[in-house]
Amino acid sequence: MEGRLPPGSRLDPAALEKKYNCSRTPVREAIQQLAVSGLVQVFPKRGTFVAKLGVIELSERFEVMAELEALCARLAARRITDAELTALHQVHEKCREKSEEGDVNAYYYENSLFHQCIYEASHNTYLAQEAARLHSALQPYRRMQLQAKHRLGRSFQEHQSIVDAIANRDEDLAASRLRNHVMLQGERFNDLVATLQRMNQPQHA
Repeated sequence: MEGRLPPGSRLDPAALEKKYNCSRTPVREAIQQLAVSGLVQVFPKRGTFVAKLGVIELSERFEVMAELEALCARLAARRITDAELTALHQVHEKCREKSEEGDVNAYYYENSLFHQCIYEASHNTYLAQEAARLHSALQPYRRMQLQAKHRLGRSFQEHQSIVDAIANRDEDLAASRLRNHVMLQGERFNDLVATLQRMNQPQHA
C-alpha cells in the first residue's frame, strides 16, 4: 500500500519471517488476508506476488471505483455533519501543504485520508467498506499517477472542487466531480500505461 514493493514483486515467506521476527503462521495468515483484499495474488507452485493488473483490469476497477466514490460524494453532500465537514477541510489543507512541498508520498497519505473522510460522511457503512476495500487494492496504481508532471497540483484543485460541492450540499455536482477525479481517462490513462510499460521492461545491470 505504501509502494515499497511494486506490483509483480514476489513475497518470500521465509524472508518475511526473518524481517518481522515471527513464525510462519502469522505470515501465512497475513498473506491470506492480503489475498482476500486483492493486494496480493497467490499462484500454486509459483509463489505469492504483489498484485499486478493489466490495462483492461485496471480500467475496469477504476470504472467501478469512480462510481462507488461518486455515490459516496452524493450521500456525503446530503448527510455530512458539521464536524465531518470540518475534518474534511482540515485534511484538505494538509493535502495543500504536501502539494506545495511536492512531497508525493506525504500527499498520497493525506489523499487517502481525504477520500476516507468522504466515505465516512456518506453514513452508509456497507458502501464505505466497499469503497475502502477497492481503494486499498488500487493504492499502488493511484500512487503511480501522482508521479506524473503537474499531477499533484491538479489533484489538489480537483479536491478543492469536490470540497466546495459537498460544502454547498450540491449532490449532483459532488458526485460528478469525484467521479471525474477518480476515472482513469485521457492523459492520466496514458501516463499510467506508460508507467506500467516502464515497470515491465527488463532491468539491465
